[in-house]
Amino acid sequence: MMLNRNNNNYTQRRFHPKQTFVNGRHVSNTFENNNHVFDWSSHQASKWDSNLPVPNLSFRWAVVIVVTFAFACYVNSIPGTFVFDDLEAVVNNKDVLPGSSWFGVFQNDFWGKKLYKKESHKSYRPIPVLTFRLNYWLSGGLNPLGFHITNVLLHMLVSAMSLPVCSILLGGVFKGDNWNHPRASLLCSLLFAVHPVHTESVSAIVGRADLLCAVLFFSSFLLYVSSLKKDNPCHPPRSFNTNKLLLSMLACMVSMLCKEQGLTVIGLCSAYDILVACRITPQNIFRAVGIYTGHKSSNMKDKMSASSPWIQSLLKRHFILFTSGIAMATGRYFIMGCPPTFQPVDNPASFSESLLVRIINYNYVYSLNVWLLLQPSWLCFDWAMGCISLIQSATDPRLLAVLLFWLSLATILYKAIYSPPSQNKRVLTIGLAAMIIPFLPATNIFFRVGFVIAERVLYLPSLGFAIIVTLGFNCICNAKPRCRMFIFIGISCLLSSHILRCIHRNHDWLTEDSLYYSGLTVCPNNAKVHYNIAKSAVDKGNIEEAIFRYRSAIQLSPNYGHNAMNNLANILKDRGETTEAELLLKSAVEIRPEFAAAWMNLGILQAALKKYDQAETSYLTALMHRRKYPDCYFNLGNLFLDLHRHDDALQAWLNASSLQQDHAQAWSNTILLLDNLGQFETAESVAEEALKHLPNEASIYFALANVYGKSSRYEDSEKNYQKAISLNPNTAFYHGNLGVLYHRWGKHKKAEQQYRLALSIDPETPNTQDNLRKLDNIKAKHKINL
Repeated sequence: MMLNRNNNNYTQRRFHPKQTFVNGRHVSNTFENNNHVFDWSSHQASKWDSNLPVPNLSFRWAVVIVVTFAFACYVNSIPGTFVFDDLEAVVNNKDVLPGSSWFGVFQNDFWGKKLYKKESHKSYRPIPVLTFRLNYWLSGGLNPLGFHITNVLLHMLVSAMSLPVCSILLGGVFKGDNWNHPRASLLCSLLFAVHPVHTESVSAIVGRADLLCAVLFFSSFLLYVSSLKKDNPCHPPRSFNTNKLLLSMLACMVSMLCKEQGLTVIGLCSAYDILVACRITPQNIFRAVGIYTGHKSSNMKDKMSASSPWIQSLLKRHFILFTSGIAMATGRYFIMGCPPTFQPVDNPASFSESLLVRIINYNYVYSLNVWLLLQPSWLCFDWAMGCISLIQSATDPRLLAVLLFWLSLATILYKAIYSPPSQNKRVLTIGLAAMIIPFLPATNIFFRVGFVIAERVLYLPSLGFAIIVTLGFNCICNAKPRCRMFIFIGISCLLSSHILRCIHRNHDWLTEDSLYYSGLTVCPNNAKVHYNIAKSAVDKGNIEEAIFRYRSAIQLSPNYGHNAMNNLANILKDRGETTEAELLLKSAVEIRPEFAAAWMNLGILQAALKKYDQAETSYLTALMHRRKYPDCYFNLGNLFLDLHRHDDALQAWLNASSLQQDHAQAWSNTILLLDNLGQFETAESVAEEALKHLPNEASIYFALANVYGKSSRYEDSEKNYQKAISLNPNTAFYHGNLGVLYHRWGKHKKAEQQYRLALSIDPETPNTQDNLRKLDNIKAKHKINL
C-alpha cells in the first residue's frame, strides 16, 4: 500500500484520542500529533519509581527520616563560635543589639551599614537581622549556642519541606500520605538534606539568610501549587484561586527580604505550571508556532489556541507572575538606590575588558559549581583574591573543563527537549529548571556579583541537582532491575560519605583558626585566607605568625593588599619599625586613595615622628574621604593639643563626641583640657552631658572630680573619685588623685591610704612617691610642733 507524503517528508496519519474512564465518565487523556503527545494521565507514572531501592514510607515517616538525617549531619556545628562574616553581620552589627532602633533594621543593609553609603554591599535582608535580634534576646546576649541551634532547626525544617516539593515536582500531586513517587521523593530529600555544600549555610550564622529564604521559597511554591484548580486530575488546570496565588507572591516577597535569591521562585512556579501541571513540552510549543516541523499543525494550534480555557488560565497566572516579579525587582532596586561597588579581586572575570575572556571564565566558574555539587570535598570559606586565576590563554588546560561542561549540558538539554514525552523527560526538565533558575542571580548575566564562587548560593539549586541524581538512579534500576542491590549499596555509600563530609566540614567551621587553616589546603594562593589567619593570630597575641601571614597576603596580592598593609604597618609601628610602617601605609593609600583608615593611621605615625604638617594633611585627607569619622577627629584633636592649638583641639574632640556619643576618650580629653585651661564651668557642663550618654564611664567621673577639686568643691570631687574607683578599682592614678584631694583637704590619714593603694597597684605611678614623702614630712612637722 502506497503512503502519501507531504513536502516535508512527514507521514500523514490519522490519530484517534486514547480513551479511559474516570469515575465512570468517558474522558480523553491524551492527544497525539506526529508521534508526540500531551500526556495528562498519571497511570503510567504512578509506578515510575517502584524499582528504586528506597523504602516506600508514609509521608509522616519520611519526614522523620529526613529530619533525622539533617540533624545528624549538623548537630556537631552547634558548639561553634562566631567566625568570619558572623563577626561583621552579628557581633559588630548594632542592629542586632536590643537597644538599637527597630526602624534602623529596615534602613540598613545586612551588615548594619546605611544602604545609601558607598561602602554598603546593598544586601537588604531585614528578616534574618530580626531573627539575630531575637536570638540575642533569648540567649541573653551574644551567645553563639542559640544562634547555631536556630540554624540547625531551620535546615531541618527546609529538609522536611523539600519532601512535598519533590513529590510535586516529580508527579504534580501531593495530598498528605497519598503523595506521588514516595521512593524518589524521599531519596531527593535525603540527598538534599545531607549535601556537604550546605555546611556554609548551616554552620555559619550568616547562612541564616539562605535558610530563611529557602523556607519562604518553598512556602511560596507550595502556595502556588495549591492555588491551581483541576476539574479532572488528568487535565491541566482550567482555573486558579487568586487569593492563594497572591499569598504565594507575598511569600516570595518576604523570601526576597531574607535573600535576593528568593525572587527566583517565580521562575520555578512558571516551570512547574508549564512542564508538570499543564504537561507542555518544548516540542508542543515549537509545533504550535510552526518552528519544529516547518509548518503549523492545525490540530496542535487548536489544542494550544488562546481560546482554550486552560491556556487562558495559564496566561492569566503568568501575567500575575510576571507583573509581581517586575514589581518586586523594581522595588528592590529602588531600596538599593544604586548598584554595589566591588573590587576586581572580588570577581576578576567581571572586570576583564575582553568579552571572550569574561564568557570563558564565567563558564569555567559554572563548571566548578557543578563539580562542587558532584564532588563536595573541595570546599573553602572564600574563593576570591587569587583562589581561581583567570583563563587568558588558548593553551590553558582548564578549557577542557569548560568544554566538558558544555558537552554534558548540551547532551542533557537535547534529551530534555527532543526525547519523546515521558515521565523521565518531565523529571529531567523540571530538575534542570529547579537547579538553574535559583542559580541565575549568581551567573553574572544580569548584574555583576561580588564573589567568584559562593557555596551558599548552591543551597536551593542543590535540590534540582538531587532530582537529577535520583532520576539517574531510577533509570538504572528500571533498565537493570537486577542491579537494584548494587544501586542500594551505592546510594547508602553516597549518603554515608556526605554525612561524614558534613561532620568533618562542620568541625572546620567551629573556630576561626580551623576555618582559615582549612582554606589553605584548598586555596593556598588566596590572599584573603592569609589575611584572616593574620587577624586571628593578632587576637591571640601571636605577632610573629601575624607578620608572616600579612607579608604572604601582600606578596600574593600586591595591588590589592591595602588592608594587609594597613594592619601590618600598625604592628610594625608598635614594634618601633616606623620606617617600614610608613612605607606600607603610603603604599596602601596609593593603591586605594579613598582608604580613610590608612590615611588616619599614617597621620598617627607621622605625628609620633613629629612630622606635624604631614600628619595634619593625612588626617584631613581621611576626613575628606569619610566625613563622619569620630576616631580621626579624636586623633586630629590630639595633634592640635601637641601643637598647643587648644581651640582647634576642643573643636575636633567635640566633633568626635557628637558623631559618636559614647566616645569616652573624646569626652575625657575635652573635660581635662577645659580643666587645664581653667574653664571649670564649661568643663562641668560638658561632663554632665557626657554622663547622659556614658553613665558608667569611669574616666568621665575622674575628669569631673578633677574639675571639682580645683574649684575647691571637695565633697563633690570625693564623690566622683569614689564613683570612678568603684567602676574601675584597679586604676592606680584614680587612687593617687583621690589621695591628692585628701592631702589638700587636710585628711592626711585617708590621703596616705590612697597613696599606698596606688603604689600597691602600680609602684611606678607618677608623683605618688613624692606626694607620700611630702605627706610624711607634714606629719613629722606636726609631731614636732606637738
